[in-house]
Amino acid sequence: MKKKLVIIIAAVVILAAALVTVFLLKGKKKESYRVLKVYEVDGDATVVRKNLGEITPYNNMVLESGDTVSLRTGSMILKADEDKYIYLEEDTELVLKATGNSRKNQTTIELKKGAITNDIQEKLFKDSGYEVNTPNSTMSVRGTMFRVYVYEVDGVRYTKVSVFEGSVASYLIYKDGTKSEEEVTIERGKEVIIYEDENITDYLTAPKDIDYSDLPEEVIKLLDNALDEGKDLLITKEEIEKYLSKIVTVTFMYNGKVFGTQTIDKGTKAAVPALAPASSGSWDFDFDKPINKDTVIEWK
Repeated sequence: MKKKLVIIIAAVVILAAALVTVFLLKGKKKESYRVLKVYEVDGDATVVRKNLGEITPYNNMVLESGDTVSLRTGSMILKADEDKYIYLEEDTELVLKATGNSRKNQTTIELKKGAITNDIQEKLFKDSGYEVNTPNSTMSVRGTMFRVYVYEVDGVRYTKVSVFEGSVASYLIYKDGTKSEEEVTIERGKEVIIYEDENITDYLTAPKDIDYSDLPEEVIKLLDNALDEGKDLLITKEEIEKYLSKIVTVTFMYNGKVFGTQTIDKGTKAAVPALAPASSGSWDFDFDKPINKDTVIEWK
């Protein structure tokens, strides 16, 4: 009788231990940790971490929320979870903030300067969010591909947002830190420029078609890869080949007719035609300006 009682007690203990183990395993699965890392890096880059200082990043380096990531030259890709990729362009600095677990989380990128292309490959889970903040705006998304570029000209700060897939909700951030109530939705194939001078923060225009010729070559290549992966973009393969071409055409127009053309290397300068179409007037163009796309120059 005692032997049977011992066996029963042992069985109960084993069963209880098994139930506890299953419970713990299930709990761990639900609270799975997020993946934050340097996916690839090739260039002059740094990671600054609180209490540790400056670290030289390397492929698959684990990042922490609050890390400041900088890329001076070369290329760098960050990865958040298994489906969010952040492509840094040269002379870019950002602070990466991430909370929660793999299913319920918030990713916030404080873009201090430079440009990033964000590729969120899967729709976010409910109660999850992804934001890019700049000095004068914030962008909220739910599964998309878009670029944010922060720059300054003559003391005026600009944020340019170009949406390649999905849509982005944009809000202004004023000098006092408050957020505008108005939401501007930027749909795929559209872009906006936000400016901030000493008096005002506002949009230069309503969302307009993306000027793909103004995008860096590395971004155009990302769009090319995105098309190969089946992403629903408005740009075509034929257009991408054109933008990646190293040759551009300059067309000179006089009274609505073609006076002549020049074929030059992208990024070089056009030459003033040896012959003028009329005895008075001049070409309406700054010939000291490098040309990066097909350009029409008119006689005025």
